Amino acid sequence: MDTVRIDNVEIHLAKPVGLKPEWIGQEEPLTQLMACWLAVHPDDQPLCPRLVGHPGLGKTTLAMAAARKRGQNAYVLQCTADTRPEDLIITPVLGEKGNIKYQASALVSAMLTGGCAILDEGNRMSEKSWASLAPLLDDRRQVDSLVAGVTILAHKDFRCVVTMNEDDSTFEIPDYIMSRIQPAIELPFPKAEEELRILRYNLPSAPEDLIRICVGFLQQAHGLDLPYSIRDGLNAIRFAEKLNELRPGKWEALFAVAVRQVLGDEALDMESLAERRRREGRLPNMQLGDFFFDEDNPLNPDRD
Repeated sequence: MDTVRIDNVEIHLAKPVGLKPEWIGQEEPLTQLMACWLAVHPDDQPLCPRLVGHPGLGKTTLAMAAARKRGQNAYVLQCTADTRPEDLIITPVLGEKGNIKYQASALVSAMLTGGCAILDEGNRMSEKSWASLAPLLDDRRQVDSLVAGVTILAHKDFRCVVTMNEDDSTFEIPDYIMSRIQPAIELPFPKAEEELRILRYNLPSAPEDLIRICVGFLQQAHGLDLPYSIRDGLNAIRFAEKLNELRPGKWEALFAVAVRQVLGDEALDMESLAERRRREGRLPNMQLGDFFFDEDNPLNPDRD
């Protein structure tokens, strides 16, 4: 189905994501997401949860895997600070014959076809954009397109999830929207055995020694609460393998070069990096006197 007609207005649909990934390890977040999308009786409405965690942990992959497990197509809409309300719903575009075509977003395409919509990195969107989705995220399950002049009702099988990164480059979402995207499902860093399986699945031809070196690196990073992720590990392994093709060497040395190139010099001394981040995290709470005197020093003018 490429188009649908609503109130005599032809709407062109976006295509679903072609990838149908497997989800490996961490069964609990997948179970919780599948539970949110259930309708446990005829009058029940599915929930629209938010997946939260550090970048690169596989939140989008988890959502696509859940859609696959339900036998539904996944539609991913990448949210940014520049996303406008109309980008989320319907955009007018110039057709081949110079006419105006109404192009549905990935979200609206999922609404009309009964797919699973993934609002990726949703906390990068502004409040104005979120406001346009408020009626979709409650019992009304509908959106209004001012551009096309139509109201769009969600298919009964439509499901939605929002992924959110835990970093400093995001907006604070207003409470009236947060109350509509519940519950929060946390995706923590995977354990060593899970990380080993994920790397093997994604890089089946990579040497086992190199994969284990990468797992050791990532587990040390997780232990120090540094935001290095599976995605970083995959890129480092791929680069190390490519270097080895042109200039064969020991995997430890090649992986160190790859880590430096992928993540920077500081990633080679993670304990110092972690200590520096801890100190920097305290600085905003310090008063001027704290730079010159201990907190309990009676000479500290900012002592409580």
